[in-house]
Amino acid sequence: MVRTLIVTPTYNERENLDGFVASVRAALPDSDLLIVDDASPDGTGAIADAIAARDPHVKVRHRAGKLGLGSAYLEAFAWGLAEGYDRFFEMDADHSHDPKYLADFVRALDSGAEVVIGSRNIPGGGVDGWGPVRHAISKGGSLYSRTILGLSVRDLTSGYKAFTRGALEAIGLGAVQSNGYSFQVELTYRAALRKLRIVEVPILFVDRRAGQSKMSGKIFREAIVMVWKMRIDAARGRL
Repeated sequence: MVRTLIVTPTYNERENLDGFVASVRAALPDSDLLIVDDASPDGTGAIADAIAARDPHVKVRHRAGKLGLGSAYLEAFAWGLAEGYDRFFEMDADHSHDPKYLADFVRALDSGAEVVIGSRNIPGGGVDGWGPVRHAISKGGSLYSRTILGLSVRDLTSGYKAFTRGALEAIGLGAVQSNGYSFQVELTYRAALRKLRIVEVPILFVDRRAGQSKMSGKIFREAIVMVWKMRIDAARGRL
């Protein structure tokens, strides 16, 4: 049996977590869900513990503070690899990533994909609820990264992804340097450099219903610098 781990990092998601977990568990009932909470001051961690207490498929990891999206995924993936999981999914808990697309991800993996990206930028994909500035940041960031890194993937900044166990082992999680907006770009770039089979499936990304976006100017500026660092490191054989 293929063992699947769905990972969602959380920070102040108490308004979203119950509904998110219920929808994910209904979509892939045989999978396990790992919530990685960065000491949310709004009590998200306690809600996660309550959910886990009544559902053995839900696991929780508590961290000491707001340590960042990338480090949350890296910690979760390392744990999942040690526990013997075969497939790994990334999802946001704010309902922007609709669980109905999980079946499309599974079909892509079953067909031989090693990395699956939920793409807003291919036919059938899109975004609901963003203003022109946020659209420009997202599409501009993806185009900027694609151009510098020489990649054909249309949505490099998507946080809705799936990986096989072999893909994560090939990527080299211990060497990943990014933690913010550029984390998703780096994982995909590392996969491409190793010639893994990357497949994009279309998704409609819906802006969060409750809570606040974690995007900030600092995170975006980090991404601009990190993309160039990735390109230079790759040219030097260090990625």
